[in-house]
Amino acid sequence: MKESPMATAPLEERPPFPPFTFETAVRKVRMAEDAWNRRDPERVALAYTPDSRWRNRSEFLTGRPAIVAFLTRKWERERDYRLIKELWAFHGNRIAVRFQYEWRDGAGSWFRSHGNEQWEFDEKGLMRRREASINDVPIREEERKFLWEAGPRPDGHPGLTELGL
Repeated sequence: MKESPMATAPLEERPPFPPFTFETAVRKVRMAEDAWNRRDPERVALAYTPDSRWRNRSEFLTGRPAIVAFLTRKWERERDYRLIKELWAFHGNRIAVRFQYEWRDGAGSWFRSHGNEQWEFDEKGLMRRREASINDVPIREEERKFLWEAGPRPDGHPGLTELGL
């Protein structure tokens, strides 16, 4: 069985590396989606530079420890989290994505969060900057579209465009 590039890459590298092509940008977006759907803050944080800067909604973070703390809080609050990301644009070492995710709160109310992100990578493929704008919309449970088991989205599951989102 052939190992993935991630399995053999040094800890401080995350292929594919910039400058991105359409194919490598799509792969980078899907790798990020899969990692976030695993909901492991420590593992997700390793895809970012040690001094990575984030804006997530109105919160500003710097560094991996802040990212881990943020993601831990996020996934404690956003239960049954399921995310789909889609490439919007790319150039050189930057990628823009649109995304949506579904989650429920502690009271059992469901939401679909809509957003976009701009990413900037270093030469080793680590994200050094992330800017995210997100809006939450309440939905009824029967309106949910992201219905796979916890973890990465299955390969055959439609993306945002195919779902009409």
